[in-house]
Amino acid sequence: MLRAFRDAFRIPDLRRKIVFTLLLLAVFRLGSTIPTPGVNTAALQQATSGGLFGLISLISGGNLSQFSIFALGVLPYITASIVIQLLTTTVPALEKLSKEGEEGRKKINQYTRYAAVGLGAAQALFFSLYITSNPAFVAVGWDPGIFTVLVMVLTQVAGIAFTMWIGERITEVGVGNGISLIITAGIIASYPREIAATGQLFRTDQVSLLQIVAFAAVILLTIAGIVYVYQGERRVPVTYARARGGAPGGAARSLGGQATWLPIKVNQAGVIPVIFASAMLIIPNLIASATTTRAPGVNAFIQTYLTAGSPWYILLEAVLIFGFTYLYNSVQFDPKRISEQLREAGGFIPGVRPGTPTSEFLGGISGRLSLWGAIFLVVLTVVPQVVQRVTGITTFQFSGTGLLIIVGVALETLKQLEAQLTVRRYDGFISKGRIRGRLNG
Repeated sequence: MLRAFRDAFRIPDLRRKIVFTLLLLAVFRLGSTIPTPGVNTAALQQATSGGLFGLISLISGGNLSQFSIFALGVLPYITASIVIQLLTTTVPALEKLSKEGEEGRKKINQYTRYAAVGLGAAQALFFSLYITSNPAFVAVGWDPGIFTVLVMVLTQVAGIAFTMWIGERITEVGVGNGISLIITAGIIASYPREIAATGQLFRTDQVSLLQIVAFAAVILLTIAGIVYVYQGERRVPVTYARARGGAPGGAARSLGGQATWLPIKVNQAGVIPVIFASAMLIIPNLIASATTTRAPGVNAFIQTYLTAGSPWYILLEAVLIFGFTYLYNSVQFDPKRISEQLREAGGFIPGVRPGTPTSEFLGGISGRLSLWGAIFLVVLTVVPQVVQRVTGITTFQFSGTGLLIIVGVALETLKQLEAQLTVRRYDGFISKGRIRGRLNG
């Protein structure tokens, strides 16, 4: 991996892309230190350091806990992207756009941006009502009224739009997926502060050296497990029929024909189901926070059954992750469409008849892999809570979701760098060959 980055810096074009990406990430991190007007960030950060808000804040790079101008970050965009992708398979107009190539993709991206801004405005309104419902969270000199709520909502909507712009510029001009890199940069930026807090616990004898070593060992094992599962795939053998050809009256010869495989990942959905489930589960908690005095019955019900860490909450989260995993995989991997594409290309799976049998065969494999992928994601969300409770280290926001994002984005970015390096090597070979041909000519 280090060699790939070293080689990339030796190529001027790739070096400019990397520097451009780092500069835009620095701009995002700079905006993450600017608080939203009217918010007492110290009191809010202390109240939202754990539980569900802690997880969402971790994904947003710590912006939510201090409610910076980029507090919601790319979360509305991610949720809107998932919803648009799901609607693409059910709404005929969107399905038609998805088949129109580049122009259709631009239209769908435009609809995704509009949906992200609308969803972000609704989420910002809930968060603003939550903050203004507690006078301790409102900054000195600000009245917790409609004007303050309006300022907070407008600030967050502007932050969401600017964050989407940064992510799109990184994807188009820089290296890697901009939205994923923004999330990863935010998670990594929070680690030094949390490591320092954990060290403070050790210095005050609140945790032992053995607990810290065990905690670090679990993190390393989790990273190794994530890499293993993330890279794991089922390779379905595919054979393409050989065509017979040749000159009329001449000897026949074989044209084409090859054996390859169709890769199906174990964790096809990545971290999307966990993020989507968290986005859904934060809505009841926001409602509870906004109805503390207005609807005590609703607040009491949510606090009893849907508080982060409660048994019912964990069970509901596991069910949502399972459901979203199967739903997302069914959208991304369509066995019927792949079966038709194989038949049109003259390919078939050995021992399986083309058409419906191939579709059912691929659907069975995808279903089994989705089951193990869903179990893997559920374990990643439950194990950190158990580890923190056993070791007593709660200052470090250890999240399997965060580690999955970091590892996945690092691997995908590395693959893109290696692909671009390979293309440029081939370009170099072709250029050298042309020069030699001209010299020889």
